[in-house]
Amino acid sequence: MRRFGTQGPVHPSENYVVARAEKINDFINRIKEGRYIVIFAPRQTGKTTFFQRALDRLITEELNYFPIPLNFDIYKNLSTSTFYGHLYQQIHQGIEQVFQKRDSAPSDALAQFLADTTLTDHLSLLEFFRQFGNFLNREDNEQKVIIVIDEFDGIPQAALSDFLHTLRHIYIAGKPRCPHSASIVGVKSITQLNYDRSISPFNIQDEFHLPNFTIEEVRELLSQYTDEVGQAFTPEVITSIHKQTAGQPVLVNRLAQILTEELDIPKTDPITMAHWTTAHTQLLYSQNTNIVHLTTNIRKDPRFEKILMRITAYEDGLPFNPRDELINALATYGVISKGTDNMCDIANPIYLYAILQAFKPTVNGLEAVYFPEDNLTGFQAYLTDTGEIEMRALLDNFQDFIARAGFQILQVPQTPQESVGRHLLLTYLDGFVQAVGGNMYLEVQTGRGRIDLCIIYNQRKYIVETKVWRGELHYQAGKQQLAAYLKLEKAIEGYYVVFDHRNVPEPRVETDAVEGFTIRSYVIPVMQKQPSSPQD
Repeated sequence: MRRFGTQGPVHPSENYVVARAEKINDFINRIKEGRYIVIFAPRQTGKTTFFQRALDRLITEELNYFPIPLNFDIYKNLSTSTFYGHLYQQIHQGIEQVFQKRDSAPSDALAQFLADTTLTDHLSLLEFFRQFGNFLNREDNEQKVIIVIDEFDGIPQAALSDFLHTLRHIYIAGKPRCPHSASIVGVKSITQLNYDRSISPFNIQDEFHLPNFTIEEVRELLSQYTDEVGQAFTPEVITSIHKQTAGQPVLVNRLAQILTEELDIPKTDPITMAHWTTAHTQLLYSQNTNIVHLTTNIRKDPRFEKILMRITAYEDGLPFNPRDELINALATYGVISKGTDNMCDIANPIYLYAILQAFKPTVNGLEAVYFPEDNLTGFQAYLTDTGEIEMRALLDNFQDFIARAGFQILQVPQTPQESVGRHLLLTYLDGFVQAVGGNMYLEVQTGRGRIDLCIIYNQRKYIVETKVWRGELHYQAGKQQLAAYLKLEKAIEGYYVVFDHRNVPEPRVETDAVEGFTIRSYVIPVMQKQPSSPQD
C-alpha cells in the first residue's frame, strides 16, 4: 500500500502524489521553447518531486530531448577545479542513465569522447557541451540537451559568476545550442547568492512559480488513498486541511499521514472532524521537521520578530517589498507571502500559530496571579457540570488577571510591547486547554490584524477573535467580521478581545447582538509604563 510521503521527494509507486499535470505541461513547453528557467521556492514545497516527474516524462515520451539531472547540494565548500571534476562525474552518470532508460547505448565514438573528457573550469564546460551536442546531432536526429540543476544554492561561491556567465553565453549565442534549455532549482534566488553584488549575468532567466496545492489538488491527493483503502475523508476535513495549511505540500501530507497511520482509526470508519482536531493538535505540538525549519529560520535574525509581530498586530499590514532584505529573507524561507493586495501575509494558520508560540515566553512570570484568591480549582472552575466551557467567566477572569498583573506585564521577557497582550492571552488559553484536555488552533488565513483562536472542547467550538485597538470604526467593524465568521461556522456566540495600547485607554465589557449573533466584547488596557513611585 502506498503512503503519504513527507521525507524528501515522493514517488508514485510508493506515495500518493498530486499530478500537477497542468504545471508540468507548462514547464515542459518552456523547455521545448528553449527557455533558461529558474525555480526558486522554500524547502519542502515539492520542487524536487515536480521536476523529477517532468524529467521522467521527457526521458520516456520526448525522445528528441536529452535531459540530464544535476544536483549541487554537496559542492558548497569545494574548490573550483574539484567542483568541475565532480560535476562532470554527475553529467557522465546522467548521460548513461538516459541511454539505459531508453534501452539504447552511445556510439563507440561518443562513448570514447565521454571517457576522455575532463572538466576543470567553465571554459572546458562550454567546450564539452559544444562537442556533446555535435555528437547527438550526428547520431540521433538532433536531440536537444536539457539540464536541470537542483540545490543550485550549493554551488561554490568562487565558481558561481563564471558558471552563470557561461550559461548566458550559450543562451545568447542563439539556436541551435547546447544545452537547449537549462533550469536552476533552489531556495535562494540568484540575486540572494551575492556572487559579486553586480547585475546578474543570468538576466535571461524565465521565472517559474510552483504554487502550493489548491483545494482541488488536496482532494485529488486524499482521494487516491480513499480509492485504494476505502476510507473516506469527510468534506469538512478536506476543507480544514487545505485551510490550515494553505496547501503547503509537506503539511498536507503530514496531516494525512497522522490521520491514516498514527491515530488507529478503523479503516471501516470515515475520517471526521473529531479525528482532524486530534491530528491537528498533534501536528502543532510535535517536532515536525517543517515546523522546526520554520522556527529555526525566524530566529536567525532578531529583527524578524518585529516584522512578524507587525504583520500580525495591525490590519493595515506591511507592504510586501521584495527589495527589503528582511522581507525577502522571510519570503525565501516560506514564512510570509504576498497577499492579493500586495501586503505581507503569514503563509498559513499553522505557521502563524508556530510563530506566536516561538516568540511566546515559556514562563511569563505572571502565572501566580492567573486566578483570584478564592479560586481553589484553577482552570477547572471554568467548566460546567454538563461539560461546557464558561467562556464569559474564563475571559472575565483574563481581563481581571491583566488588571491584577498591572505594570508586571511590562516585565514579560523579550516580548514586543504591541504583542504582550496577545501573548498573554495565548499563554492563558493554551494553559486552559492543556489543563482541561481541549484543543486550540488559529483559523485566520493571513494573520494580518485579526487572530481567530478556536477552542474545541467536547466537540463544541468556541471562537475568540483578538485585535489591537485601532479606533472606534475598526473596533465596530471587528464585530461585523466576527459575526460573518460565526455565520460561516454555524456558531451562536463569539468573543472579541481588543487590546488597547493608548496612553489613556477606555476599558469596556459589552454584549451585543450583531446580525443575529451574540458577541461578548472586551477592550483591555495594556499598561504602557510603570507608574511613578511616590518619591518620584
